Amino acid sequence: MVSGNDNNNNMAAVITEAKAHPFVIRPAPVWTPGAHEILVKNEAVAINPVDGNLQYMSIYPLNYPTVLGQDIAGTVVAIGPGVTRFRVGDRVVGHATGMTSGRQQDGGFQLYTTLQTNMASPIPANMSYEAAVVLPLALSTAAAGLFQKGLLNLQRPLEPARQPTGETLLVWGGASSVGSNAIQLAVAAGYEVITTASAHNFDYVKRLGASQVFDYHSPTVHEELLSAFKPKTLAGVMDCIGAPAWGICVDVALKTPGNKFVATTKRGFPDPPDGVSLNAIFGLTIKDDEISRVIYEDFLPKALEAGSFKPAPEPLIVGQGLESIQAAVDLHRAGVSAQKIVVKL
Repeated sequence: MVSGNDNNNNMAAVITEAKAHPFVIRPAPVWTPGAHEILVKNEAVAINPVDGNLQYMSIYPLNYPTVLGQDIAGTVVAIGPGVTRFRVGDRVVGHATGMTSGRQQDGGFQLYTTLQTNMASPIPANMSYEAAVVLPLALSTAAAGLFQKGLLNLQRPLEPARQPTGETLLVWGGASSVGSNAIQLAVAAGYEVITTASAHNFDYVKRLGASQVFDYHSPTVHEELLSAFKPKTLAGVMDCIGAPAWGICVDVALKTPGNKFVATTKRGFPDPPDGVSLNAIFGLTIKDDEISRVIYEDFLPKALEAGSFKPAPEPLIVGQGLESIQAAVDLHRAGVSAQKIVVKL
């Protein structure tokens, strides 16, 4: 049985065909959530690099017309069969799965979106939708890289944080959206974090929990990292940037005792040397394994309520309404640093 369905109209920002620009704003159904799904009236959406890549470059097979968008925050207006974690009226943040499901109702760039309950979390009453919405895709990606069995497979995070393991994780690109979440998740799981960032973001990543930070623009960053890790046991490497970092990340893994595994957010990397593993992360895969429940059900609600996990990076609100989404996607493609572009709905 579905309860609480809202009779208001839905509108969606739609791509009608591959590489179509701009988004077309048009009516869409007010969806009915299925088993273990909730229907959310979106109050804010955030922009990710994948949104522009899907629109402009057709990097992934999609069913057209399609609704992009993965980061949403809003209010539950209906629940599907089997839902026990949420009630109508709950304030939530979640990772919309339309990219892989192929269903328009699972896209974020519309007024109403269906969410899988294992990819959604309640948010505290004192947290704005705009603050919370920076989380989902970056959080899922960081969690996949850190905790999935085919990647770094670290011990899971807890609130309060686990006791120190004595192992140290390298996060390359700690001020990025994925890096901001990876630092906090790793600390909650009991790992020391050494990271890299631009010099103007040093204080930012240290506030998130990094013990040391190095400037990835420095010509000596390679040597500095090898020196920093010389007395350490490696928990693994989380690369959040891609090609410029692969060589250094792999070399740190090769020359540091411990888990010689590099998880990267980008594809197209060369084969690593013998003794080092280098694999790519796809954040949406956690929807199909236990990591979604570890993060969105067990960890995040408690950590947000306690204030120990900070939605990061800071939202940069660039407009209101679906009509602002195209400009927001284009602005993101032009580049941002230590911020997440957000549109209010």
